[in-house]
Amino acid sequence: MPQLFFSFESELQNTTPEPPSSHCSSVQERLVTYGSEALDNVEHLGLILGDQSKASALVQHFGSIHQLSRASVQELLPFVSRNQALRVISALRLAAVALRDERQKLTIDSPLAIADLCSEMRFLDRESLRVVLLNTKQQLIKVISVGEGTLNEAPTHPREIFKPAIVYSAYSFILVHNHPSDDPSPSDADLRLTRRLVEAARILQIQLLDHIIIGTPAPGRCGYFSCKEAGVIA
Repeated sequence: MPQLFFSFESELQNTTPEPPSSHCSSVQERLVTYGSEALDNVEHLGLILGDQSKASALVQHFGSIHQLSRASVQELLPFVSRNQALRVISALRLAAVALRDERQKLTIDSPLAIADLCSEMRFLDRESLRVVLLNTKQQLIKVISVGEGTLNEAPTHPREIFKPAIVYSAYSFILVHNHPSDDPSPSDADLRLTRRLVEAARILQIQLLDHIIIGTPAPGRCGYFSCKEAGVIA
């Protein structure tokens, strides 16, 4: 995820400058002088919290910014105040939204393009289903959430999946959902749903181009699974 810094101007303006030896002050000065790329993830987090030591403790406890982004307010409270927890969650969510908005005008011509477009789904702690609606040129119309589920299931009726495609007059669509386990391998239920949707799409004359499952890349494993690439969808 790109390093994004969300400044809290009122705090920075009202903060009395600290001596040059202050780590927090030096981080702020590097940001002002050299830009956001001069800071690492922990330093950005420290500026959001206003406390570099708490930022280090959070990343050390959760293991990565990726895992931290899945934490709830309650899970953060042993380490930071309630206000700080809210700021961290909001900042990480805004970063994910900014990444998705940046990709809104993409031409969707491969499973990788979809995996990139919906990459923030790997940070969700529950299964979520979305439909990616496309026009005749395979350009993005809209991404719509059609279901939320549990840790390992997002039950959704096919009519809820096809409804946005009909409402927005989409030429085709791609179904996307995530696996909070990080492993994108399809379950039997995933494959059964895909086959039902293929048949329904044929009847409704709306093209189902693919069903993408979002996970997390790992050594020897791709960060997504494509039913099209695997031959589940012809």
